[in-house]
Amino acid sequence: EVQLVESGGGLVQAGGSLKLSCAASGFTFDDYAIAWFRQAPGKERERVACISSRDRSTDYAHSVKGRFTISSDNAKTTMYLRMNSLKPEDTAVYYCAADARYRSRWCPLSYEYWGQGTQVTVSS
Repeated sequence: EVQLVESGGGLVQAGGSLKLSCAASGFTFDDYAIAWFRQAPGKERERVACISSRDRSTDYAHSVKGRFTISSDNAKTTMYLRMNSLKPEDTAVYYCAADARYRSRWCPLSYEYWGQGTQVTVSS
């Protein structure tokens, strides 16, 4: 069974850091595009970071560029989102996602597999 499980969310003060993890079971990230999304209350879900399937290039939302870093371990079974200089507006439920339907240098718009989400709350 293909499954993604996030961990590492929590409450942090503005300016602090958190590292989210997303463990894959039933598959590895080889040939998969992987990404982190977030959704704040009353807002649409947005992609904050991704790694493409073909050349493993990264892409970040403008709002997090320079503060967040997406990565995966050498075994390609866990992806991470390192979040530094957190702001109250980063408060959201964060989801990891993976997709292997199209091998591309670009990150896909839709993703086949999703985690259950982990809450990140940044206090001012």
